[in-house]
Amino acid sequence: MSERSGERHGDDGVQPALHSPWAAAPRERRPRSVAYRSLLDLDLDLAESLDRRMRPAARAAATALTFEAEAGDVALGDRLAACAPGPGVLVLDGVLALNVRVGDRIAAELLGPGDLVEPGATEGDDLLAVATEWRGLQATRYAMLDGDFAQRVLAWPQLTQALLRRGQRRARNLNIQRAIACQPRLEVRLALLLWHLAARWGRVEPSGIRLALPLTHQLLGRLIGAERPSVSHALGRLARAGMVTGHGDEWHLHGAQDQLAGILDPAGRVRSFTGTAAAPGRA
Repeated sequence: MSERSGERHGDDGVQPALHSPWAAAPRERRPRSVAYRSLLDLDLDLAESLDRRMRPAARAAATALTFEAEAGDVALGDRLAACAPGPGVLVLDGVLALNVRVGDRIAAELLGPGDLVEPGATEGDDLLAVATEWRGLQATRYAMLDGDFAQRVLAWPQLTQALLRRGQRRARNLNIQRAIACQPRLEVRLALLLWHLAARWGRVEPSGIRLALPLTHQLLGRLIGAERPSVSHALGRLARAGMVTGHGDEWHLHGAQDQLAGILDPAGRVRSFTGTAAAPGRA
């Protein structure tokens, strides 16, 4: 976390929170600190969307309730409802997993700093039984951008446009993940997913890219539509091929990105890890 873990309510001179947004979330751990802060101090990309001469006035207006929470369950649905009709909840630090259950299957999405979660339709609008859960993979920080926030920043449409672009970026990343999940071979799905995540969260090292994310085999399966045992076997095959090693909180992607492109041959068929092309429909 970029801020002091010992921060207390209002220690930076801003107005402290007057209510407890976590009170209705018995499973969620109590946030370590809660305060009203200026988003321009916490999100430098938002500040860069404004001319320097505009920033002092915008900084005073673009304040929001921020809170930190330990890794674990997060009752983000309650907070999203409280944000309407504002932009929603903005992730400032950490990594958050969104799990959506339909029937006995769960699909997941990873959210990180800069991602905006907009207030969505109510569960009563769904024709299917849908359950949504949020879980912090790491200690996380969020900002609640409610209707009052939206009114305060009306004079700076650049901020609203920047937040809209955040939503577009999230939709694009989710579409890429959906396309990856359509690959028939599980090894290919896993390799593509890990490289996709590495573009955002990876760190270049001499031997490749280090991806320091707590990705369990179960979570990887939920991200690409696979069962945990199959993911474990596929990761073993990737390790033997020298492409992916690691487990738990740290993964290593070896070789150049050109090696990833070589998984598919010019005809669009999936190559096996011995160099032989497999038929597109084979698992």
